[in-house]
Amino acid sequence: MKIVAVVVTYNRLELLKRVVDCLHKNSPVSDIVVVNNGSTDGTTDWLAAQEGLVVVNQENVGGSGGFHTGIDKACRMGADWIWCMDDDVFPRPDCMERLLPHTADERVGILAPRRLLQGQIFTNDFTALNLTNPFASMYAGRLSKMQVSAPVEICGTAFEGLFIRRSTVDRIGLPNKDLFIFCDDTDYCIRAVQAGYKIMYIPDALMDKEKFFSADTWQQRNKKKKWKRFYQVRNSAYLNHHYGRNWGVKYLRGFNNVLGYIVVALFTCPFTDAYKWSDIPRLWRAYRDGVREKLGIMEQQ
Repeated sequence: MKIVAVVVTYNRLELLKRVVDCLHKNSPVSDIVVVNNGSTDGTTDWLAAQEGLVVVNQENVGGSGGFHTGIDKACRMGADWIWCMDDDVFPRPDCMERLLPHTADERVGILAPRRLLQGQIFTNDFTALNLTNPFASMYAGRLSKMQVSAPVEICGTAFEGLFIRRSTVDRIGLPNKDLFIFCDDTDYCIRAVQAGYKIMYIPDALMDKEKFFSADTWQQRNKKKKWKRFYQVRNSAYLNHHYGRNWGVKYLRGFNNVLGYIVVALFTCPFTDAYKWSDIPRLWRAYRDGVREKLGIMEQQ
């Protein structure tokens, strides 16, 4: 079995070094592909000096574009299974060993490890999809509300340790690079489930998810957070429109979501700089683009 790990990174060199070190300790990972999304923090130079890594340098096309490139590269390298992760999750030395026994079931297309944040279970995985009730979340049966001690079948997880069977990629294709960020992993999982594959959550396969930021870095990330909301509005509207089974889910669920943001913007614009008046039409445009399934890189201000 040839296992290729794919790591997508952007301007987090110290975290990337830790991920690569963790992957070297996992067996039997055959190759490590690092997709560098236009980093400017010295990542490119560090990668150029490394041996034993397959490096792809490209412009910043977001997480979805990074995994689109990385999974495609892994397939071209002859991977049987592809282990995908961002640069802020760190597989423990026996993580792959814990995942491997579950690859024997040909019905399983994706395996998901358990993530821990500072020792506590971190999960946004879910066991069911709600595609009919526009007044409830798409994500039903959240693992965060369950006590899970044995492998369980789920419907969605994140690109944080996602272990994908090659035949799954051959059948459903690559991640949708036009999503840029947010919902690309959910979209990929939905496609896998609808193609008849099982996604299994393996609680004894552990990864640590840790983020340490200085005050300056945290302030900078908060400034970036607003433009990310536009992708969140657009891409969630896209998911609901694309997969919803009735008019309400296709249009109303996304509308309810964007309406909440617009109301917040209306009430905070006069008093804080969290939103500007110009953000209100941009939020509406994000929703409209989602239901029109008009994707791609959005204007960032």
